[in-house]
Amino acid sequence: METGTIKEFSFYSDSLAEELTIYIYLPADYTPMMSYPVIIAADGKDYIQLGRVSGVMNELIENGDIEDTIFVAIPYKSVQDRRDKYLPSGIKHKAYLTFLTKELIPYLDDNYSTEDAPEARTLIGDSQAATISLLAALRHPETFHHVIMHSPYVNEEVMEIVRNVQNVQDYTIYHAIGKKETEVRTTDHKIKDFLTPNRELHALMVAREFNLYYIELEGDHTWKTWQPDLHRAFIQNFLL
Repeated sequence: METGTIKEFSFYSDSLAEELTIYIYLPADYTPMMSYPVIIAADGKDYIQLGRVSGVMNELIENGDIEDTIFVAIPYKSVQDRRDKYLPSGIKHKAYLTFLTKELIPYLDDNYSTEDAPEARTLIGDSQAATISLLAALRHPETFHHVIMHSPYVNEEVMEIVRNVQNVQDYTIYHAIGKKETEVRTTDHKIKDFLTPNRELHALMVAREFNLYYIELEGDHTWKTWQPDLHRAFIQNFLL
């Protein structure tokens, strides 16, 4: 099997006022003579280490299940940094959205052979990283049209944003949640029910007529549940 490569680069964000380490997967046959769709992951290092995303991408591309695709992974620095950037009430949330749309995307388009169109860009995340992926797309339809989310953190603020979005026809959403996610121990040391609000989010998206693929997995709020589902998620993302 031909294998893609993962490269690391440093990126200074003016909007966040910090240096970020970013990882980028390039498919084995990458060439600047072609343009490629892009998948961008929050919780990026988790996707590399726990999601084993390079192996998943290699296999799917080799088998012809998806087209050659660039995968960009953005790690978080700490639990608090994750909350500050990913949650809608976070103090760095707006700055993170600016970083994504006004800094990272132009950088990728200038330095890699990316397809410069919102329908060629996907945001992916798990838990709080799924939340920021959804919200970034809903707030910036001019930049992102596809979302893959595993077990997003959903509260009333997220629901209100989904209720009010005007351009549902622009989006395709892959939404997975584990059936055992009724008592999730969160990073703020609380026990929360993720399953019920995710079902409510799904019902709202159905009512709003999003282009949606929804599945409830036999698992809990861990990578043991999410990792095996990445194959289906990537395939469906390109089919939706």
